[in-house]
Amino acid sequence: MVGYPESLTDPSYRGQILTFTYPLLGNYGVPSMSAKDRFGLPAHAESSGVQVRALLVRGLTRPHHWGSRRSLEQWMADEEVPGIAGIDTRWLTEHLRAEGVIRGVVDVGPRDHRPTNAELRQALRRAPEYGQEQFMPEVSIRRPVHYASEGGPLVAVLDCGIKASILKALLDRHLSVLRLPHDHEVPARWEGRHVAGLVVGNGPGDPALLSDTVEELKRPSTRALPTLGICLGHQLVALARGASTYKLKFGHRGQNKTVGFPDGRAFIVSENHGYAVDAASLKPTGLVPWATNPDDGTLEGLKDRRGRLLALQGHPEGHPGPQEAGFVFDQFAKRVRRSAG
Repeated sequence: MVGYPESLTDPSYRGQILTFTYPLLGNYGVPSMSAKDRFGLPAHAESSGVQVRALLVRGLTRPHHWGSRRSLEQWMADEEVPGIAGIDTRWLTEHLRAEGVIRGVVDVGPRDHRPTNAELRQALRRAPEYGQEQFMPEVSIRRPVHYASEGGPLVAVLDCGIKASILKALLDRHLSVLRLPHDHEVPARWEGRHVAGLVVGNGPGDPALLSDTVEELKRPSTRALPTLGICLGHQLVALARGASTYKLKFGHRGQNKTVGFPDGRAFIVSENHGYAVDAASLKPTGLVPWATNPDDGTLEGLKDRRGRLLALQGHPEGHPGPQEAGFVFDQFAKRVRRSAG
């Protein structure tokens, strides 16, 4: 029912058709997408615009909210992203739960020409496979950006399509942020300041395609930094240490996924990923499991024995979704401050 502005602007959904199981969408409209917070980050979104290729909903409602600036339908039209209403999205969800992730095609042609099923299937066959697409030129920044937070320790962020909420979570903990392109070298110093930590965040696509990022994470000076990996970043730091990843038949996507920790605690997190780290490949890496998914047993978290690396497959920042796992940011900030001296 809530969270559609954040989901639609999440760069991790780049290249995907998104559907919601809740039957009525748009009930509180769309807030101002041009509004910025004090750091210049989007105030009500995770990126600068809609990231999905298409949207499927059961029904649209008229918005009623004091902060609404336009309807969901108008927003999609303004962004030139197609959407379809009237789909039985709960049946579609059941189908996806049985068959796994599937490819789809949405016809946006003129009304006087309705393509046949054969033509639609041919268009789908011509389209590139999701795992073969290079999304980084579309979701990563092109040059470094610095966000200062009251003089706090400086952490570098490799931007593979990172959500604004992750940057805000760091800034809220009084860490200054140096946002770098996904293939940028992580500097030891920036404008005279020591880089005291590294964050590798979320993003779309197959992690095995991001060889430049993996190679940077292997570099000794980069590897020595206190590091936090989130979602795609969880997979990338594992690849850099010698582990392997694989494509899930059933991706984890939703606002209420359970993550279990070794001490018996379980937290509800937001998740959006179609790949996972192979737990059997960890033995030579020096990494140990930190969290698992109780539904299918997949690996949900990693850490190293020195305590300098933390990685979580879910999103501790929420937005949308709960923020129960925010302690992950707290642990990382503590390590960064210790490193900064």
